[in-house]
Amino acid sequence: MSTHSQFQVDEVEPSYWKVTFTNGDINLYDPDSVEQLADLVTRIERAPDLTVVVFRSSNPDFFMAHWDLKSDMARVTAMRPGPTGLHPYADNLIRLSRVPAVTITSINGRARGAGSEFVLATDIRFAGPQAVLGQFEVGTGSVPGGNPMGRLTRLVGRGRAMEIILGADDFTAERAAEYGYVNRVLPAAELDGFVDSFAARIAGFDKAAVAQAKALIDASAKVPDEESAASIETFFRTAGRPENADRLRRLFERGLQRPDGAELDLGRRVAERA
Repeated sequence: MSTHSQFQVDEVEPSYWKVTFTNGDINLYDPDSVEQLADLVTRIERAPDLTVVVFRSSNPDFFMAHWDLKSDMARVTAMRPGPTGLHPYADNLIRLSRVPAVTITSINGRARGAGSEFVLATDIRFAGPQAVLGQFEVGTGSVPGGNPMGRLTRLVGRGRAMEIILGADDFTAERAAEYGYVNRVLPAAELDGFVDSFAARIAGFDKAAVAQAKALIDASAKVPDEESAASIETFFRTAGRPENADRLRRLFERGLQRPDGAELDLGRRVAERA
């Protein structure tokens, strides 16, 4: 197992934490990420005074690129279920979405696939002008595993969820805000300051009032665990099938998982047929 800490926690004060994700050239999400996020979510759940957590990236171009498509899938499928009884990838996102603390993502880079699923599991999403979001999995022959189908449908509506997931294209920050994928777009020079001020504002409020108001909002738009179970199970059934090997081979030849290759315009690249 890697000893590198991908989620670096800055306890600004007992009520306010900042978490910075850092993992390689493009911030891929991998099996170590799954295990480390599980520990972090437990830590957040158990922090008695914690009211708000901000998630950000160490890489200005990649918030969290996507799942590492070169991961050891035998290791992934063998992972033990988390507290919800589901695979830990799904378990982490469910538990993250339900922590009593308010969770905020500050996105000014690419967040596709697993990265998109991560930000969708947080409560509030603010984006800089260079943010790019998307669910490209269908373009590679698989179904997303982190239940963006359920979360996006509740956020943006059925038709737009279909557009995002079935179209497998990139969404600019402006279009994402127009759709409701993110809350709003801030100028690059203002993003960090705005998010910090907003988070500090909430951190100064009564924790019980914040947590109970969040719980009531969640109850009105509940995402059942069964949806997440179906999503991760379908991902495992559809990912890595031999009939899609050529698609992935072409993407890797064009620079998939490299900072200067297909990652820069992945939405266009997944639609290329030759």
